[in-house]
Amino acid sequence: MTSTPASISESVTATRPNLRPPPRLSRVLMYLGLCVAALFFLLPIYLLIVTAFKTPDAINLNTTWHLPAFLNWASFSDAWAKIGGNMGNSVFLAVTATLLSAMIGSLNGYALSKWKFRGANTLFALMLFGMFIPYQSVLIPLFQFVKALGLYGSIWALVLAHVVYGIPITTLIFRNFYADVPDALIEAATIDGAGFWSIYARVIFPISIPGFVVVIIWQFTQVWNEFLFAATLTSPSSQPVTYALSQLAGGQAVSWNLPMAGAILAAVPTLLVYILLGRYFVRGLLAGSVKG
Repeated sequence: MTSTPASISESVTATRPNLRPPPRLSRVLMYLGLCVAALFFLLPIYLLIVTAFKTPDAINLNTTWHLPAFLNWASFSDAWAKIGGNMGNSVFLAVTATLLSAMIGSLNGYALSKWKFRGANTLFALMLFGMFIPYQSVLIPLFQFVKALGLYGSIWALVLAHVVYGIPITTLIFRNFYADVPDALIEAATIDGAGFWSIYARVIFPISIPGFVVVIIWQFTQVWNEFLFAATLTSPSSQPVTYALSQLAGGQAVSWNLPMAGAILAAVPTLLVYILLGRYFVRGLLAGSVKG
């Protein structure tokens, strides 16, 4: 009786020993430690969610970690009634400031990496110095400057502050990104008669998507979560959601379900940004860092 190739393959597979090595103890302990750390860091999220769904009379120290008896969706509607307008202010602020600082940083990075001029490195170093200036040290002169411009109390005061503070980091990211773009592309476009703006619009900008993803995620998160400028440069009608959240917890008797529900609502836009663009973040952050 002759054996078919299929039967021979099955017999060989059946008699072949399992070559996969058993998991090492160190690897098992590493994953166990990561799971414990993840649970530890998720505890505040758990407390945030369960408190938001409780009624005020069910929130006390004895039932802090207990699940709610029923889901109290009214906490979210009440919180939205108080901070809904401020959410609109934050969306306008974050989107406008992020796009403006991203475009300015892109142009700066393009000019500093591909159009060398005398003092370019010194100018870049001075721009990076702005990253290390704390908000508190410039608060008084910034307040006076904004007031002199007639922007005090408006949302545009916050837009201006965040655009200026975002220029150093956006310039750094785009300069490193454009440094990996071959100079031959710029030279070829120059030979064809393209100038500074034409090269940027037709050559540089179309390949800048990974850099823009990194800058958008970074700047949107920074602008959305900022509190100090929001508390000092705006009037009640133009205050963003971060300042409105602090008012939900004001007073002597605090209904903790409201600030918790408000915090969840305020976190939704940044979560959406990370969900939609997060997979491109590390890819864009490392673009230009390794040259082969």
